[in-house]
Amino acid sequence: MTTGHERVDTPRHDVVDVLHGVEVRDPYRWLEDGDDAAVQRWVTQQNACSRTALDAVPSRSAWHARLIEYMNLPVVQAVRVRGDRLFLLERGAGEQQASLVVRSLTDPGGRRALLIDPAADAHDAAVAIDWFFPSTDGELVAVGISEGGTENSVLRLVCSGDGSLLADEIPNCRAASVAWEPDGSGFFYTRYPEGDEYHRTVHHHTLGRPFADDPIVWAEHSTPQVWPEIELSPDGRYLLVDAMIGWSRSDQHLLDRSTGQWHTLISDVDASNHLVFASERRLIGATTLDAPKGRIVAVDLDPIPTGPGDWITIVPERDLVVGTPRPVGDGFVVTASRNGVDAVEWWSGDGGSGSVVPGLGVCSVAQLASDRSAGTALALVGGFDAPFSVWRLDDPTGTPHAAPLHPVVDRDLVPDLTVSHIEYPSSDGTAVGMFLVHRRDIEPDDRTPAILNGYGGFAITETPTWSATIAAWCAAGGLYAIAGLRGGFEHGEAWHQAGKRADKQNVFDDFHSAADWLVATGRTSRPRLAIAGGSNGGLLMGAALTQRPDLCRAVWCAVPLLDMIRFPRFRIAKLWTDEYGDPEVADEFSWLLAYSPYHHVREGQHYPAILLTTAEGDTRVDPLHARKMAAMLQWAAADQHERPVLLHQEGRAGHGAGKPVGKRAAEQADVLAFFAWQLGIEL
Repeated sequence: MTTGHERVDTPRHDVVDVLHGVEVRDPYRWLEDGDDAAVQRWVTQQNACSRTALDAVPSRSAWHARLIEYMNLPVVQAVRVRGDRLFLLERGAGEQQASLVVRSLTDPGGRRALLIDPAADAHDAAVAIDWFFPSTDGELVAVGISEGGTENSVLRLVCSGDGSLLADEIPNCRAASVAWEPDGSGFFYTRYPEGDEYHRTVHHHTLGRPFADDPIVWAEHSTPQVWPEIELSPDGRYLLVDAMIGWSRSDQHLLDRSTGQWHTLISDVDASNHLVFASERRLIGATTLDAPKGRIVAVDLDPIPTGPGDWITIVPERDLVVGTPRPVGDGFVVTASRNGVDAVEWWSGDGGSGSVVPGLGVCSVAQLASDRSAGTALALVGGFDAPFSVWRLDDPTGTPHAAPLHPVVDRDLVPDLTVSHIEYPSSDGTAVGMFLVHRRDIEPDDRTPAILNGYGGFAITETPTWSATIAAWCAAGGLYAIAGLRGGFEHGEAWHQAGKRADKQNVFDDFHSAADWLVATGRTSRPRLAIAGGSNGGLLMGAALTQRPDLCRAVWCAVPLLDMIRFPRFRIAKLWTDEYGDPEVADEFSWLLAYSPYHHVREGQHYPAILLTTAEGDTRVDPLHARKMAAMLQWAAADQHERPVLLHQEGRAGHGAGKPVGKRAAEQADVLAFFAWQLGIEL
């Protein structure tokens, strides 16, 4: 099958910048302005060409039907508990968006009280709940709601008793952190100045008062990108500000509200530190200071310590990567992972005794939630073979155990998959882990269609996570592989550092080696191999196809970052200069130009078939990256009648969060149809 569609005429301009003495060409800069009428016409033409090609794939409707089947399974996206109230961001079977609901902890499968259905009044269901924080007594819930995938949350307050909304409404609360007063009279929260993507500040809101009068409590920005998160002590005396600076450092500042005095617990130290209140006068948390995989520490506040030298190690660093502990009664629960597979541990408060909670299997723990006073601990657990559901963790004094609460998916509704974890050598000999997922009755060989996925950045670990796309691909007989590349957090902070800034090429080399290993070991072949990645993983796809155009047959490059010379100019991308480098700095410019995918496309090169997807409402990665790269590749690539370069820019959608089931199913059907077409698969 060939594409059979006409090429879009894309003007090419002679735009050249001289940066640090180097000429940098940018012939498609005109495509940066998404509001320009000419750019919008061009996008419309590109979308039409892509639709013609993808709709002609015979298997697309079958992929879509299978994806809808798996996406319609119930799933929980977030959970919090207050006494007997179980607050869930839950998408029921057949629903387009997740709703905020309340269930009884003692009867989680019983009555479901609906608080907010964000998509109810939207014609396209493109309204979503981004986050929520119940008050201490559970009577009120602060909820962030955004539209069109923008994640630009408006903070609203809902009564858990009857679902009524208070008049309070606060804009510019993207990814907010909220800490309620113990008596529920108000809360601390984070928001952005109007029209500012940075300078996130901490405010205090009293119920019923205009948000414009909310005083600023904290605004100490060493750089505009500083990202504060907040927590309040159980008695309300202390406010803790966790100020994240990049992805490898977080400072901790403490306000004693009884005196108005600020104290710095740690600052100007390259370590990740995340502390929470275990009691009125004690913090516990995880730090990578002198412990790249993390150690659990206690910080007593009587007296308030002057630095991390006074912190008490209660669980030393081990050969496990630990998360942030959650206090429960007199102890705490914490995630501990090895090679991306999570376990939950239950520890006594002094770290003197601890044990693994059994029964969770090969899983990912997306969230731990607890009510410290009630002694309740919950885990949001999922895997390659099941959507995320809530499990209750019990019995800290005896043998811990876990029991699923809600929902529990019927195993007959999901494919019977087998999961293995292997290690392969990267180009420099470094051992890199990789998950291999396929149907249990399949033995992969060189005829097996395979998708290789990776991310490799921002200290994010690749874990066993439910995906309707993985399930559909494997149900059809395919192999899905996920590589745990350097730049992630599979082995702690040292692993992260080995794949960022000047060492970013390690990530790309790890990925190339993963593809080579799959082929060399006979689990697939080049004509049967596709690669896929989004966001930072979209950058990875761009590097893979420009550095190794022989690597595979087809590429899905989603919401990608591809022009690494101009990226900090757009959206929130200055947040990422700590991870990648800053092109304004000469040495860092040289790192970025060395691999920037947009600048390494070569005319006449035989590239794989490429599907680029983006969205007009993406407030993280500007869709200009996908537009410029599509134009460059369409100008340069040979054999486009057999290996096309397609671009689809979705309307009323963003980086991925908040996308309704209908839009997600349509996009993923395009992706799997594209891969089936290019890899020669018939359903």
